[in-house]
Amino acid sequence: MAEKIERRLAAILSADVVGYSRLMHADEAGTLARLTAVRTALFEPKIAEHGGRLVKLMGDGALVEYPSAVDAVQSAVQTQRDFAAHAAARLAMWAPREKIARPMKVSTVATQT
Repeated sequence: MAEKIERRLAAILSADVVGYSRLMHADEAGTLARLTAVRTALFEPKIAEHGGRLVKLMGDGALVEYPSAVDAVQSAVQTQRDFAAHAAARLAMWAPREKIARPMKVSTVATQT
């Protein structure tokens, strides 16, 4: 008898930091520290809040699985808003050369696994 294949629908969010190579070239240690801080303070809490699961980190990129496309999009939109607010606060506090205020490009794709 053939094995039963388990299927489920999932939404995959792919995110990356715009201008990452340029930022790394200008200040590798500072960029990594700021990226880690932003990921810990903003990105990971939104993932959890919307029932997501961080599947993979790749330098400036991340793949996140959500139980629905609605959860993925809501998480992406809220993350972008929080990131914009965080960036505005950083710009008010630090010199322009310090900014990691780069938007994340986010796309969602529905997939069957």
